[in-house]
Amino acid sequence: MQTFIKRLTVVAAIGMFIVLIQGSLVTTTGSEEGCGQSWPLCNGRFVPSYAVESMIEYSHRFVVGIETFFIVGAGIGAWVFWRRRKEIKFFAPLMVSFLFIQAALGAAAVMWPQTPEILALHFGISLIAFASVLLTAIFIYEQGHWDRLRDRPLPRHFRTIVFGLLGYTYLVVYWGAYVRHREASLACTDWPLCNGNVIPTALDGPMGIVFGHRVSALVLMLGVVALFAYAARLREQRPDLFWGSAAAAALILIQGFSGAVVVWSRLDTFATISHGMFVSLYFGVLCYLALHTLPRQRDAEAVSPLLTDERATEPDRPRVPATP
Repeated sequence: MQTFIKRLTVVAAIGMFIVLIQGSLVTTTGSEEGCGQSWPLCNGRFVPSYAVESMIEYSHRFVVGIETFFIVGAGIGAWVFWRRRKEIKFFAPLMVSFLFIQAALGAAAVMWPQTPEILALHFGISLIAFASVLLTAIFIYEQGHWDRLRDRPLPRHFRTIVFGLLGYTYLVVYWGAYVRHREASLACTDWPLCNGNVIPTALDGPMGIVFGHRVSALVLMLGVVALFAYAARLREQRPDLFWGSAAAAALILIQGFSGAVVVWSRLDTFATISHGMFVSLYFGVLCYLALHTLPRQRDAEAVSPLLTDERATEPDRPRVPATP
């Protein structure tokens, strides 16, 4: 059963990633109203009539429905077998609750008109749901292996930098989602310039929103590259942080390039979906780094009376009689 729950958390993480991609596809293709204002049915029918927008929207709902069972099952299983670990006490309720919050926001977006600010929040909620499931799966699989690296000392400033970048990343991602829902992505028609200027002539309205997002993304990129340079000094002591920072730096650079491709291709569907896909992976890696900057719970590696602690598998040591 323990092995089954491990595999279920991986399936749930992959499923949540697919949900993110599908959500990006719905937004990119303008299929939000493919099922009208009907939810959970599609135009009042369980099986909708064939139309591209309807099938895109309804397939997204269908996958979310299946993913709900995966996440709830993974959350319950993780709680049963690993409930003595404080990380699971946080991740398991988080991934289940944010799944339902995400579904509620999606239903609300269908049935009632939403502002771009609220629609952008939907992607941010989805990111947290994905990251919580991903971290649950990684945490379970790392038990007894790279998880032990968290016991090693770490410069205090490194943890501060990682959590600072994590919070700043969330703001930049929200800003990018807001740009998309404001339909302002092409307010600057070229890249890296904005309509042929280093600084646009007007910093208000859609052009200012896009330019501000580009500047904030550039600052984020420089910050992640600096984090990687810092982590390189810790490679021998903390290889988990080094390789995690390397992955984060690679993904943020790819993410920046994909943003340029979105503009160059004039909002090509594949380019736009890739932009959301890479930022989701980057956010997941950064959350992993944040977890590994936190000290490990030392008093219990075994997580349930149903499982055997690795220390209990060691041979009994002979008792030394007490000295009179």
